[in-house]
Amino acid sequence: MNRKSFLTDIGLVVSGYALLPTVVLANNNVVTSTFTSEIIREATIDQLQKLLATGKISAVQLTQLYLDRIAAYNKKGPALNAVIELNPDALAIARQCDAERKQKKTLGPLHGIPVLIKDNIDTGDKMHTTAGALALQDNIAAQDAFLVTRLRAAGAVLLGKTNLSEWANFRSTRSVSGWSSRGGQTKNPYSLDRNPCGSSSGSGAAVSANFCAVAIGTETNGSIHCPSSVNGVVGIKPTVGLVSRSGIIPISKTQDTAGPMTRSVRDAAIVLTTITGVDPADPASVSSPSVSVDYTSYLNADSLAGKRIGVEKSFLTGGHESVLALYKEAVSVLKQKGATVVEVEFLSAFNRLGIQATKVLQYEFKDGVNAYLSKASSSMKKLSDVIRYNKENAVKAMPFFQQEILEASDARGALSEKDYLDAVARYTEARKFYAEYFVSQQLDAICGPSNGAAWCTDLINGDRFSGYGMYGPAAICGNPSVNVPMGFVHGMPVGLAFLGTAFQEGPLIGVAYAYEQATKHRREPQFAQTVS
Repeated sequence: MNRKSFLTDIGLVVSGYALLPTVVLANNNVVTSTFTSEIIREATIDQLQKLLATGKISAVQLTQLYLDRIAAYNKKGPALNAVIELNPDALAIARQCDAERKQKKTLGPLHGIPVLIKDNIDTGDKMHTTAGALALQDNIAAQDAFLVTRLRAAGAVLLGKTNLSEWANFRSTRSVSGWSSRGGQTKNPYSLDRNPCGSSSGSGAAVSANFCAVAIGTETNGSIHCPSSVNGVVGIKPTVGLVSRSGIIPISKTQDTAGPMTRSVRDAAIVLTTITGVDPADPASVSSPSVSVDYTSYLNADSLAGKRIGVEKSFLTGGHESVLALYKEAVSVLKQKGATVVEVEFLSAFNRLGIQATKVLQYEFKDGVNAYLSKASSSMKKLSDVIRYNKENAVKAMPFFQQEILEASDARGALSEKDYLDAVARYTEARKFYAEYFVSQQLDAICGPSNGAAWCTDLINGDRFSGYGMYGPAAICGNPSVNVPMGFVHGMPVGLAFLGTAFQEGPLIGVAYAYEQATKHRREPQFAQTVS
């Protein structure tokens, strides 16, 4: 019997890559896993909790399985490069979870569940928070971001940090999604030569590749949606203010938010329920509804019945023929599940508003980053320090593209300038238009393709986006949106975006769940070298 046959027989081969038996030294104790990775492949939070509750596996063993899989797939094997740093305290946290469970002190559905966090989110531990930038490689946060505090309180095991598009893809107009000077290039697990999109590239790829059950991403404009779409996972971009941004390296106070990335709508709803809450450190959070909501209560497979769904008309003709076919099929499913479908020309009407998003983001980025760095442990104390560092270390920090967005942002003035205030006023008009459009058309949601299929990664020329991107209006207006797998184009996943109105995450999740349950398009990636 050859080695591959032997490993297959004992359950240690996954998608063509062998996982070796585990012996890890942690806190001077040898931890040995007797389970195979089959247990965690495509496992939901509920399934993992059942294993934990019945004693079939411990939190330590579960955490070790994910560490094993990361060890076999992240830098070795397909070398996805989705995880930028592992938490040296992960197994210790898991041991604490096991001790709590023995004492009947379970803390909810995330108790003992390993979670990966995007590397622009502070964790008050031994891990760094860098936004993928070499300039911030010495930055270790003094305390957790608010959402991380919420995860810890729920018993989640912080497994590590995920790679991202450097500075959340706010560095260059020729940037490459999934690349950072600290972390290198993240790959798409469905086709290793294709891009994972971003900026939450590592979070999307890690969840898809079963490095974790749950990852946290952030979005300013598409940074949860696009990587969720092209990596075949579910992503929720909440209403701005529903999830606190304190402790997150900012781009825009107007548009930034964090949200869950998982393999199912139910798992995403569980995580969203956990990380919401009013945080005095975030003015947007303070002004949000303070009512605690269990978003899993909206998970009804019949939620589409009686709903009125706007279908973006511009995507019903032209574009990529395979995406068009998937979109038409999705519309048919909505009808079959009892929704009233209305063709709308929402995007063209919204775009005519002339929103000056780039200007707003540049002003707010400079203001927000300077405020963050002034209190951080990093030697970089303002944006200009970062720019100077990159120039002085250009070979490592800027080998493929430059930093013109950083420089343009640094050239902006204060948030009191008329130029900024006039641009922000357009946002108020946009929010009004968005809300009134839903009312005038009597819509419960608007849908359209989140993105096309992933493009080949090109470090020389940069990203090549598909031209779909239905998520933009929700991002600009700070409203919620959900990505759900819509199907495959030549083996590459494509997502469907559902847009809703402010703080109506519950009904929107219900719509997304009903579609997901009717289609079940999620399919585990096989780490193909290229599309064949």
